[in-house]
Amino acid sequence: MNTSPAAAVPITPAVPAPSGHAEGVTADEFRAAMSRLAAGVVLVTAQEPPLDPDDPDAPEGEDVGMTATAFMSVSLDPPLVLVSLREGSRMDDLLAEQPLWAVSVLTESQRHIAGRFAMKGRISDRLLFADIPYVRGKASGAPLVGGALATLECRTEQRVTAGDHTLVIGRVLTAEVPGSGGGPLLYFRGRYGHLS
Repeated sequence: MNTSPAAAVPITPAVPAPSGHAEGVTADEFRAAMSRLAAGVVLVTAQEPPLDPDDPDAPEGEDVGMTATAFMSVSLDPPLVLVSLREGSRMDDLLAEQPLWAVSVLTESQRHIAGRFAMKGRISDRLLFADIPYVRGKASGAPLVGGALATLECRTEQRVTAGDHTLVIGRVLTAEVPGSGGGPLLYFRGRYGHLS
């Protein structure tokens, strides 16, 4: 019989982590901590499918845009990117049915575009795009903002539910660097800024 002290230590079963916020961390505390992480600002765009896909004369769907800071490269081979969308948002609902979308990496001079597409209770997306120069992507049909630092067109490969957000992983179909001047638009401590 083994009588060493190690044999007398009872084994405690693993306890599953509680759901929701970790003990002692509030949503405000978490938001404040993450606001210290500077992030680049992009405009995610997509075009709604035609109202009647079987009718070639049916009107095209509306263009939709959303400002995002939770955007990142995932893989080089194959080329994959990820954007995090608030679950149930208009863009989340659209990308659940429309696999093609685009991203425009905004410059520091395009702060007004970021602010416009980040507004709550905003007006129609059609009006938001009205005075913004853009071209329509050849692979996605989505608007690509003129003067952006870079533009990418993507096709959704995977959607992952993560808490109150959906992580959309897209394969990059096209990537352009138009050669615009200026630095990137950044988001830090709840405000737009630029590199100094």
